[in-house]
Amino acid sequence: MTATTRRVYKRRETITALPLYYSGQLLKKYTGEKEFKNFYAELRGSTLFLYPDEMHDTYSEKLDLQMWKSMSMDSPYQNNRSTIYTLTLTNEEVQLKVDNPNTGEEWRGFIMTVATKEIPSKLQLLPGQMLRLEEVLSEEKKRQAPCPPLPYTPYHIHPSSDDTYDDALSGTPLCFFPVSRQKAEKMLKENTEYGSIILRPSTDNTNYAITLRQDYPSGPVMKNYKVLSIDTGFVIELDAPVTVPSLGAVLDHFLKATEFRLHPYLVPQTYDTCIDLPLPLPCFPPKTVPRARVAPMIHTKSPKGSTPPSFPKLPIKDTDTGKEYQDADEVLNPDRRPEDLN
Repeated sequence: MTATTRRVYKRRETITALPLYYSGQLLKKYTGEKEFKNFYAELRGSTLFLYPDEMHDTYSEKLDLQMWKSMSMDSPYQNNRSTIYTLTLTNEEVQLKVDNPNTGEEWRGFIMTVATKEIPSKLQLLPGQMLRLEEVLSEEKKRQAPCPPLPYTPYHIHPSSDDTYDDALSGTPLCFFPVSRQKAEKMLKENTEYGSIILRPSTDNTNYAITLRQDYPSGPVMKNYKVLSIDTGFVIELDAPVTVPSLGAVLDHFLKATEFRLHPYLVPQTYDTCIDLPLPLPCFPPKTVPRARVAPMIHTKSPKGSTPPSFPKLPIKDTDTGKEYQDADEVLNPDRRPEDLN
């Protein structure tokens, strides 16, 4: 494989974001058409991508095998003739032709294994090819295994001029924002580099909604889709409603349906690049607690052996406001004059 071919394969992997199970030349036409068209086909996940040739990195058509109904062989298997299969999907019917019958049998085995989630019982393949089918079946079952539903906590709307919501959700995709429809559309218009899909609360305050921006030559177009919350997961209200187990699966469905041309709206986070030394905290001297002022005690000398001095009891006097104790100076100096106080 050349470096150019490797780059093409890598580009396809990036665009489709699906594992590659099988690839090769394949002829295809719709039932009723006269001529087959030659394609280079890749079976990635449960989708058959058709490219104009091996060097194109962008597919021109695709067949969703999750819409599979049946696949029949138009003629018995023979080693000396091309094999034609009729692939019936819910929305279309196509015919696939492979010039090499052995390669055609291998194509049939991979397509039916991925579409039906089981290996067909009658396949004329080698043991190594059957082993590869078992690996693909195991990988595809893991890829499509339902994710456990995210915890759902109802939120409440608070009336305000901005019509904003109280975000009481946990475990939701990073592109969830508790905003109204008008705010979500404004965010998508003003910050196109952040992404094009926003998950938000619905306007009826009981479910969710998807707001997305799609760019056309005539200008951007805003679209809104309702997502109902049920006991077993979530229902995307489309012409053909889609039930998924989690909000993450809701986002995945929109990404796949738009062929990964849209991206979740993610606000970039800024980070500091320099560590600064914090300033030392100021040291304050300890506070001095003032001592309580106590009135001087009156000491009287008494003969040795006598009882210790006792403090005189302050007599009570009548005042205009009631009875209160007299001042100690009045008791000790009853003859003082008011001017002595100055």
